[in-house]
Amino acid sequence: MLVWIDGRLDDASTARVSPFDHGILVGDGVFETLRVYSGVPFAWSRHLARLEASARGLGLAVPPADALRAAAEAVLRGNELGEARLRITITGGPAPLGSERGDSPPTVIVAATPFRAWAPTVDVAVVPWPRNERGAVAGLKTISYAENVVALAHARDHGAGEAIFANTRGELCEATGSNVFVVSDGVVRTPPLSSGCLPGVTRALLLELCAEGRVPAEEAALPVTAVAEADEAFLTSTTREVHPIATVDGAALPAAPGPVSTRLAGLFADLVARDTDP
Repeated sequence: MLVWIDGRLDDASTARVSPFDHGILVGDGVFETLRVYSGVPFAWSRHLARLEASARGLGLAVPPADALRAAAEAVLRGNELGEARLRITITGGPAPLGSERGDSPPTVIVAATPFRAWAPTVDVAVVPWPRNERGAVAGLKTISYAENVVALAHARDHGAGEAIFANTRGELCEATGSNVFVVSDGVVRTPPLSSGCLPGVTRALLLELCAEGRVPAEEAALPVTAVAEADEAFLTSTTREVHPIATVDGAALPAAPGPVSTRLAGLFADLVARDTDP
């Protein structure tokens, strides 16, 4: 596989990042993952805007948009990928062995792998550790994912494929790599950004599709128990799209997929087919 690091394509087996890179040392970095359909990264503009917002939150510089797009296209061409998962990572670059940054420019990595489809439904488990909705990096897509690694391992130990977080107020927040939606009495609800959840690109598109399709939907503070009590529920993310939840802590939901999830999945597929950069 070919990867793009700091301005050049290199073989993944020989590509090098400094052992002093701040991303490795302290998790100082941001990233975006994009779904690639037929060789074209989907929702590029939205993902780039979120990358820039996350980078601003950490005080990192982002290369020009055209340079990143050229890098992405070079990686996809070089690896002959049509259906793929594309990731852009920006770190603080080489730095001293501590929290302070050095004087080096950021490290920029663009990589892609073939897309692997998810199972039709997913089982989730609520984990005992909360998201801090008031934290310094709340709402930023950083590479500091150790908390997610622990939560996902906990979920898998309990027979689930994804972990659900509450926030410090006990409200539903998000999953490790996706947003959470619940449906009750035909109304779609998802936590507001004030819950501490990531401002997901697919989340935003789904809310827009609900408005266009006249599907009742709202952002609302919800108890974390709302997922288990819903008529149907689903996760959204770049790679999951609309992914129905089958069980919560081992208890089955009434429908997976339910009628609303099925309709929204269809609306999202139609969007992908008609507009690569909505």
